[in-house]
Amino acid sequence: MSDLSDNRITALARSALRVIAAEGKIVNERGALIESKRILGSYFQQGGAIDAVVRRKIRSLSRKVAPGSTEWDVLYRRYFEEESRKRKF
Repeated sequence: MSDLSDNRITALARSALRVIAAEGKIVNERGALIESKRILGSYFQQGGAIDAVVRRKIRSLSRKVAPGSTEWDVLYRRYFEEESRKRKF
């Protein structure tokens, strides 16, 4: 998972806030934007950390698994889910 730029995270946060604002549920728009950016940034950062752990696990296997192969995809999904559960992601 690639890291997202601050501009991309801001765009995602603004999109989410537009939907919430349409329902009239935002009291402090500036505060909501800051908190949304913090949460999204943390979420994507943690996903990137999990990705790094998963790739390291696959590389450390006794047999070589080619990236992009069906076996690699299956292992990646399985290890990503395991790490996500460990971290409650």
